[in-house]
Amino acid sequence: MENSVTDKSSLPSDIEVIKQRKKDGIDIPLQKNVQAKTTSNYLEYVKFIHNALPELNYNDINTSTIFMKHKFSAPIIIDSMTGGTPEAININGRLAELAEKYGFAMGVGSQRAGLESEELAETYSVARKNAPTAFLVANIGGAQLGKGLTVESTKEIVKMIQADALVVHLNPLQELIQPEGEPNYKGVLEKISELVKKLNVPIIVKEVGAGISKEAAINLEMAGVSAINVAGAGGTSWAGVEKLRAETAKDDLKIHLGEMFWDWGIPTASSLIEVRKAVKLPLIASGGLRNGLELAKCIALGAAMCAMAYPFLQKAAESKESLFRFADIILAELRSTMFLIGAENIPALEGSRYILTGALAERVNCG
Repeated sequence: MENSVTDKSSLPSDIEVIKQRKKDGIDIPLQKNVQAKTTSNYLEYVKFIHNALPELNYNDINTSTIFMKHKFSAPIIIDSMTGGTPEAININGRLAELAEKYGFAMGVGSQRAGLESEELAETYSVARKNAPTAFLVANIGGAQLGKGLTVESTKEIVKMIQADALVVHLNPLQELIQPEGEPNYKGVLEKISELVKKLNVPIIVKEVGAGISKEAAINLEMAGVSAINVAGAGGTSWAGVEKLRAETAKDDLKIHLGEMFWDWGIPTASSLIEVRKAVKLPLIASGGLRNGLELAKCIALGAAMCAMAYPFLQKAAESKESLFRFADIILAELRSTMFLIGAENIPALEGSRYILTGALAERVNCG
């Protein structure tokens, strides 16, 4: 008689499952179209006012800024992306070199994998090795906190890259669609509050592409976090990524949910505006940002910093030269925008005039 009991030795280990998921997190965005389908980041509805008399020289424009007591050459964060798979070593290494040379901040991907394996920890620690003085941000998921990740383990995550701050990423949508997801968020806010009290680095909370509402932002401010990254809809859809992974796993329900919620979320510009009105915390704008003009718009809307993930990932996967060339282009676009509106520095950009149009104006006016 055939034994119907599954041979557990034939199943992939937890580490192998994590490594494959992290590899998918690189390969799918790079090889498949998992960008927003029917929505955008709404930044196209933000219009600057051209200044025909800027009364400044392009070469005198200063893009430097101070955030969390650290000086940056521009308000740019290489957003949390990857780690936990051998393929991430080269990518994180190149991104870290860029952060170090250009004076950007940098986040790494969720580091739970690094707690499980010394080999995988190196895919994150390479960031500090290649960026000894850059502002680095460690990363753990809200779902892991809800599952019981301890304060001590979180301290290990910070230590892994000698981080200057810790980001807790909120991804209920992704966890819902992910074939092996853990959509358990009961008690996460309390855990975040505990980390604020017990860790000696600032705590940043971010979404991963569905946006932060004013209600969530107010709760986070009351919990004592140091900053919020709104990470709105309009860029890479992680519901889309997980939907494609569900197809490989032949999970029909997750495939259906992934398709239904592909474009779920608050567009970046809308999230930024409503959170800026609701809290006094420093805000980071991300979610589908693709060029320096969009960065400038986010600063004008109230962001202290802007974060980009997919464009940096794409270029870092190509080559170090492509990555550095892209950074030069982004900076030129930002400076050019500032020149054309007469903003000599970031404080001037923060106070610049703009007009809201279309769907964004309707959404803002509806409250």
